[in-house]
Amino acid sequence: MKNEYFYEVYDRYLEIKPSIEKRLEEYREIWEKGSNEDIHAELSFCILTPQSKAKNAWKAITNMREDGVLFQAPAEKLSEYLNIVRFKNNKAKYLVELRNKMTDENGKIITKDFFNKFDTVEERREWIVKNIKGMAYKEAGHFLRNIGFGENLAILDRHILKNLVKLGIIEEVPKTLTKRLYLEIEDKMRVFCKETGIPMDHIDLFLWYLEAGEIFK
Repeated sequence: MKNEYFYEVYDRYLEIKPSIEKRLEEYREIWEKGSNEDIHAELSFCILTPQSKAKNAWKAITNMREDGVLFQAPAEKLSEYLNIVRFKNNKAKYLVELRNKMTDENGKIITKDFFNKFDTVEERREWIVKNIKGMAYKEAGHFLRNIGFGENLAILDRHILKNLVKLGIIEEVPKTLTKRLYLEIEDKMRVFCKETGIPMDHIDLFLWYLEAGEIFK
């Protein structure tokens, strides 16, 4: 499955591989050392990312945490912080619904404790897709990768899909991604990663780097 485009970019992958490994280690530390609130912030961030710049989404989360509103303010207040992301009113409501799901009877955020009860990363992803508004497979995979569980998951946004076409993994960028198609492409990525020796969680960050010129979140 190694085509001409693969050989064009593989040297760049080797160049930035240490940076990718460093970032993935930082993700793992978020889960290992982070609090319930830290994990909740990562999950909230991924609710904000659809059709919005990741840096803007993270800036909004950071501002809400610093001002003490992320874990307690109503949607109307949260939306004031979301002018830099699209669909701010809907996303503010999603953040409140998420917070309600992840708060115990004493008003404490339990997001890390909640996800710790699942046996597999696939179970975590399925629960997110079925139960958290504003999150589908891409966003769920993004969250799980950002807390250190991305070894076997794909994050299929349009940037990644465009590069998968160039690599010959898929024939074209699909107009819509059903669950079946998403998982089929994910399986093709696993085969590609096995053949090339590039880990699954590396290839997402690398392909994003090819588009954005940096490794972010």
